[in-house]
Amino acid sequence: MDAVFKALADPTRRALLDELFREDGQTLSALEAQFDITRFGVMKHLKQLEEAGLVVARRRGREKLHFLNPVPIRLIHDRWVGKYAEPWAAGLSELKTRLETPMEKIFEIYIRTTPARLWEAITDSETRSKYIFGNRIETDWQVGSTYRMTNPKADGPLSEGEILEIDPPRRLVQSMRALWGEDVEAEGTSRITWEIEQVADSCRLTVTHDQLREGANDQLYGGWPMILSGLKTWLETGEVLTTPGSLMYT
Repeated sequence: MDAVFKALADPTRRALLDELFREDGQTLSALEAQFDITRFGVMKHLKQLEEAGLVVARRRGREKLHFLNPVPIRLIHDRWVGKYAEPWAAGLSELKTRLETPMEKIFEIYIRTTPARLWEAITDSETRSKYIFGNRIETDWQVGSTYRMTNPKADGPLSEGEILEIDPPRRLVQSMRALWGEDVEAEGTSRITWEIEQVADSCRLTVTHDQLREGANDQLYGGWPMILSGLKTWLETGEVLTTPGSLMYT
């Protein structure tokens, strides 16, 4: 976490994160226009944010877009803030930080585990329930097959979709239609891509949630930092994350 704290210590880098929070997926030129420093200066700050995992860059044709990755900040919350906070405080914080949704959200996290073990944690229903709010998944994990996300405390399925691509233990693509409320059900279908890459003794897990309409309900993607933080905690310690909010649906 030292790299994250170091990156956050600079006011310009914090301002860059605020700008990506306001409008995600921006080019270097768009970000440069918001700051009274040189293009090279913005590039240096973005590089440090990328090295800390707070920004993820992706090529889209000729453009390089920069996305805010809130997962490291969530990990800091779980390690340094969550254990001191009351559950109601976490609820107020999440209400305060509601976002306007862009078309695409990217989340990245490093987990000290193997690709096979990480893949199993993503696809095994019992393991999923330990970090996705007690929810379970029902599917045969074949391309073209449907799936349902359920919870013992829910009256019906919470989400459903189709397995679009599957390449164990590297890549899983699924469509997703939320069903836990009329407001999210009206949003229609989006897409979730899980990508696993081994890096030394760890795995880099990138989750891309896209095909969202601009201004979509943030319930569709707002839980990802908690989910990935819980996944990391489970795989690295064998413990279930119990910081405020992480078990809000169990």
